[in-house]
Amino acid sequence: MSTVLDEIISGVREDLATRRAAVPLAQVEELAAAAPAALDPVPGFRAAPGVAVIAEVKRRSPSKGALAPIAEPGRLAAAYAAGGASAVSVLTEQRRFGGSLADLDAVRAAVTIPVLRKDFIVDPYQVLEARAHGADLILLMASALADDDLRELHDLATGLGMTPLVEVHDAAEVERALAVTPAVVGVNARNLKTLDVDRQVVADLLPLLPPDVVAVAESGVTGPADVAEYVRAGAGAVLVGEALVTGGAPSDAVAAFIAAARDVRPHPAGAAPGVTQDKE
Repeated sequence: MSTVLDEIISGVREDLATRRAAVPLAQVEELAAAAPAALDPVPGFRAAPGVAVIAEVKRRSPSKGALAPIAEPGRLAAAYAAGGASAVSVLTEQRRFGGSLADLDAVRAAVTIPVLRKDFIVDPYQVLEARAHGADLILLMASALADDDLRELHDLATGLGMTPLVEVHDAAEVERALAVTPAVVGVNARNLKTLDVDRQVVADLLPLLPPDVVAVAESGVTGPADVAEYVRAGAGAVLVGEALVTGGAPSDAVAAFIAAARDVRPHPAGAAPGVTQDKE
């Protein structure tokens, strides 16, 4: 029986085939090589006061449907940066999330902070495509990739100067992710096979990450209190989309998330407190 993730990736592969037919691999390789050097997000993540916010440009989601029209993604990204965001995440998957590479282009042109291409990346073409369009980071989901594919895509991205954000959802995926020696690991409270959100997953898995890895908490953030809980559990960064695009004041929201985390002391690794469970 196919999962939600299986269905999304099937559509991603169909759309990828269309783009590959229009823009041959050799051309994408040339564009990637000609792109300005990728920015390293890690120093900024580590230097952020309280928590680094990766603020997301997100129009739709499979679980909630339409979230916000976002006619000008560059303007939204600039508002995130003004609020103190350390990076901007851009969803480029079209069928379920309403994104595009044009959104990535618009955001790249609008901000000087690192930009993450957030998509279901399963093929080297997409990695090169991300670099060609100015991405500094890419998302690699352990749940969507076999070990050999995860390593191949991770190594290709780092070879291009990009930083992979390797995403996990359970302890087995943490082990698989750490095998490729990532600089940044995201723990997603949302199970993309079912779309359920369980924030306790973040509290359980963050202590498994070594201190030299930037730990990112993903999903389940509805406000500053949730950010503080994630930081208390050990997150050095949070990736937030829905709460920012639906709140009406993106700069203020980012600033509030950062402020909420400033006085929070991360719990020692291996003994993170529980996080209130939230099912969607």
